[in-house]
Amino acid sequence: MPVIILVGLAAVALWSLVARRFERFGIAGPAALAVLGSLVVLIDVHGFTDAIDSDVAQHVVELILAVLLFVDACEVRGGIFGGEGRSLSRLVLIALPLSLVLVVVATGWLLPELNVFVLIVIACIVMPTDFAPATALLRSGRIPARVRQILNVESGYNDGLISPLFSMSLAIAVALPTLIKVANTGEQLTGATEKQLEKNLSEAVFAFFGAIPATLFAIIVGVVVGALLGLLTRWATARGWADAAGIRFVMLLAPLLTYGIATLHDVSANGFVAAFVAGVMFRVLRTRRNALEAVPHDELLLVEEASTVAANFVWFILGGMTTAVIIEGIDWRILVIAVLALTVFRAVPVYVSMLGSPVTWRERTYIGLVGPRGTATIVFGLLAFNHLPDKDSADVLSVTVLTVVGSILLHGVATPLVLRRVTARDAGTAAAPVGDGRSVGEVE
Repeated sequence: MPVIILVGLAAVALWSLVARRFERFGIAGPAALAVLGSLVVLIDVHGFTDAIDSDVAQHVVELILAVLLFVDACEVRGGIFGGEGRSLSRLVLIALPLSLVLVVVATGWLLPELNVFVLIVIACIVMPTDFAPATALLRSGRIPARVRQILNVESGYNDGLISPLFSMSLAIAVALPTLIKVANTGEQLTGATEKQLEKNLSEAVFAFFGAIPATLFAIIVGVVVGALLGLLTRWATARGWADAAGIRFVMLLAPLLTYGIATLHDVSANGFVAAFVAGVMFRVLRTRRNALEAVPHDELLLVEEASTVAANFVWFILGGMTTAVIIEGIDWRILVIAVLALTVFRAVPVYVSMLGSPVTWRERTYIGLVGPRGTATIVFGLLAFNHLPDKDSADVLSVTVLTVVGSILLHGVATPLVLRRVTARDAGTAAAPVGDGRSVGEVE
């Protein structure tokens, strides 16, 4: 195992021992671990980039994403769509595709050297929302309760829906450069190059033509495994055969089991989609007929904590990625893409998708501007960096880092400050004297 991976695990362990003390001062784990990672990597930046560009790193981040998707699906409260089916459908079926298109068009204009499939990969990296860098926003009373619910449900669904498009585009983007080079130059292939090209082409063809079957098989695997485990859990609990401790182990193993089955050679399904669907089905079958809005917290605790540990490790890796990007130099065009992805390319599609809906304009503004990027973006970025050719992977690494670091500053620092000022202003307006001296709150 690469030394930097061991150092990252040690850093997460040490942070866990002091997290409570530092969180009293408002220092969150993601930010602290990212800073620590950025400093540690200075010892051997080249060794770090080699470590994250390895098969070990790829498999680790794949399992981490599978667990995170499962947990996201399990944490949604109230039915399959959290009681916000109409708003969710507008966000994921209108706003999300529109956001992806805007990113592809803008990035293609700013970085014309990238092929269209790399552009789609970048769009899939920068658009999934995740509240890991700004968890306080979900608990903030300054954001309307309905908006918090919509944002929470959306963050659980959008990365699961993006993953099939990401996987297909990444496979094609990997094979395309070599194929174009051979077609344009007529270069004779060596044995090793020919074997690699054949492998890449087979993966690309399978990804393109097999995207729909792979997704369908993933849904089937997720439905079967998630529903079966959820039903067995409910049945065993009702008869007193299982307690919360036993169910915690089931929930920890469920995403790993689902991902493993989906990625078997004979199945060849999308493991990320399968893990997400399994989480949805487990939650629905576990809570059905039990008057439960969500999976009980004491049952979710183990897999939730495991996902937190895994996410903390990913944030340490982000710090190292940030150092590597700064040393290589930041392209202003990529910085523009990251800023637009966090602001305009999120807010405008949300406004468009909510036209004609009962969601108020103020709520639409909250939904459009409060969309942090976190662990899912980092994991997708690492997977793309691991697979893409060097000239493309550098841009992917940069846009991943700038988007997430920008989100930490925008959603973790600036947004809470703005919300505090808005709340104070509204409170002052409500208390202001009106006409006969009564406050606004007293006016009939």
